[in-house]
Amino acid sequence: MPELTLTGHDLTLKNVRDFTAAPAASSLGDNARTNMQYSVDAVSKAVAAGEPRYGINTGFGAFANQRISVEKVRELQYNLVRSHACGVGAALPAHIVRRIMLLKANSLSVGFSGIRPEVVDTLLALLNHDVLPIIPGKGSVGASGDLAPLAHLALALIGEGEAMHDGKELTGEKLLAAAKTSAVELGAKEGLALLNGTQVSAALAMEGAFRLDVLLRTAIVSGALTVEGLAGSYSPFDARVHEARRLPGQIRVARLFRRMLTNSEIHNSHTGCDRVQDPYAVRCMPQVYGAVMDTLEHAARTLELECNSVSDNPLIFGDDVISGGNFHAEPLAFISDFMGIAAAELGSISERRTDLLVRRVNPGLTMFLTEQPGVESGFMMAHVTAAALASENKTLAHPASVDSIPTSAGQEDHVSMAPWAGHKLLAICDNLASILAIELLGAAHAIDSQRPLGTTPELEAVHAIIRSEISLNKKDHRLDKDMAAVTALVNSGIIADQLPGGRLIG
Repeated sequence: MPELTLTGHDLTLKNVRDFTAAPAASSLGDNARTNMQYSVDAVSKAVAAGEPRYGINTGFGAFANQRISVEKVRELQYNLVRSHACGVGAALPAHIVRRIMLLKANSLSVGFSGIRPEVVDTLLALLNHDVLPIIPGKGSVGASGDLAPLAHLALALIGEGEAMHDGKELTGEKLLAAAKTSAVELGAKEGLALLNGTQVSAALAMEGAFRLDVLLRTAIVSGALTVEGLAGSYSPFDARVHEARRLPGQIRVARLFRRMLTNSEIHNSHTGCDRVQDPYAVRCMPQVYGAVMDTLEHAARTLELECNSVSDNPLIFGDDVISGGNFHAEPLAFISDFMGIAAAELGSISERRTDLLVRRVNPGLTMFLTEQPGVESGFMMAHVTAAALASENKTLAHPASVDSIPTSAGQEDHVSMAPWAGHKLLAICDNLASILAIELLGAAHAIDSQRPLGTTPELEAVHAIIRSEISLNKKDHRLDKDMAAVTALVNSGIIADQLPGGRLIG
């Protein structure tokens, strides 16, 4: 198994992506241990001095002005963890939980959180033995950190939670035994350090970014296949057009289209046709997709920084204990919402191209790609499904970050809603994968309908992948299973990987 040493400064978005596919044995670096101990010593001094320090010897939220005696400091931390475990809904998937644990451990290792290295060692013991706390997906408003979900993580560390291991649910001491470790005894500030933070919001946003990377590359491939299915023009991808606009994403996307639309018998067959321009859903793909690419790269820059950020409160700098607001997840809410809008637009323009495929814009095709128009319905309802999903995405793309609801008796009076933004983004990506699968099926059928003419060598390879899963059937038949199979291809990244150049981020 590969190894990953956490320092709080060196984790990259690529590390996080790779960790999803192949978890590495993770440990704290020596410098991280030293830095963490400095902040622990500062917390001890604050407790001994008796001066009010938020979350160390005061209550939380609306109870921030309530002083806590030295005798109650440890009890305060346990009560915090227990009372804040209020998550609801389906548990987060295993790979998201692993990512949360990795990000939390790395954030604490920076040394500004006042938490002992031994606590993080216990967290990493669970991670390294794949003992994954059961974390309900809902219950965080993304300010004061992702308190409820992270409380469920913390419960596991103190021997009072639940976790999955080897397909079985373990509770209490049994989950700790599976990780070959023992329960943490929380000290001053440690419960708060575990709960405060934006790691759930970040993990969801990162998942959205990784998926959007695959889906954008897939959309370029499916769009190029549709250009050939429609016997469309290559002219809109001319480099001179996009250099005149000067937008880097647009220029890059147009270049990728040119690498797929090289030369083909289909293209050469209609050089003298009287179609002046293709519809916007075909002609404007570089402009729309370029905006998506720029959005994705902007999100990736924020997430790269978030990998090594400290987002709990208060923070310890030398002997200074400073209350701030790094737990506010607005930056993550914004980028999740922005990526959600971009992903919804990919689905919207793909659905329009499917509509073009079924309405005989290419006179070489039949209405709804049928063998017997009227007797058969062909891709009529497949397009309706794409339209339904595209419409659903329009609602889901309404930004969560423009909403705020005061909590904690008004002390936490402005919140980010970043976790909901992340959940919506992933739902949009689910729908988008199916929308693109429908376009790929329709475009592949349109290529077959123009045989013996061939498409470009690059797109023939894509067509062959689709046909390796779904054989050509020109008669009416159930399309749901075909759609599911191609959606699986989309989500696997196989279609995206046909685009030269590899991943766009990470």
